[in-house]
Amino acid sequence: MDHDYGFAPNPFHGVISLATCKGSQLRNNGNLEIGDWVIGLGSVAMGNLGKIIFAMQVEEKLTFDEYWEDPRFQNKKPVINGSLVQMYGDNVYHTVDGKVVQEYCAHSLKGGGVNKDHLQRDSDGKFVLLSHRFYYFGDKCPEIPKEFAYIDNNSRSTKFWDLYGEDAKINAFAAWLDEKFGVGIHGDPCNWKEYHLPPMDIYEDEEDK
Repeated sequence: MDHDYGFAPNPFHGVISLATCKGSQLRNNGNLEIGDWVIGLGSVAMGNLGKIIFAMQVEEKLTFDEYWEDPRFQNKKPVINGSLVQMYGDNVYHTVDGKVVQEYCAHSLKGGGVNKDHLQRDSDGKFVLLSHRFYYFGDKCPEIPKEFAYIDNNSRSTKFWDLYGEDAKINAFAAWLDEKFGVGIHGDPCNWKEYHLPPMDIYEDEEDK
């Protein structure tokens, strides 16, 4: 990941969603199945290379129209003049008469015009990936432990690991996440520091942190 604004992925409202950006290579991958893990890693650009920005176990795949219409995800539709959480809502694509529409969002042109490059790249993904079982670290991203070095990716693109038959590796990584961190949000999006705001109260269980 070369940037992180809470848009891709969007970890808010109790569900992490991956609906836009380079995730298109992954969201349209025919080999991706429910139960697979998706991990987002840091980069030189963000100054956090070798660290984990988020991890999610895919629980659901929806089309853009299904995501747009689903009453569970109306709070993920962007409000550009709202809070940062609202501004970076990712429920922004749906179809009208068979044509993909981009609502005013973080991927629009200034003033709300359609950004055709983003629209094409995002809509190529076909699906939105969703999960309640997620670990979003953002600016509190931990380093990849040596025992899980196999998940590291030195390239700027998406990398796929086929761990079929290697349940021990998967289970060990999931157990580490659960035992050390627990499900949910653990930090602000990395690039929110650009807003020079005080720490955001974005955690539903803030009193427990």
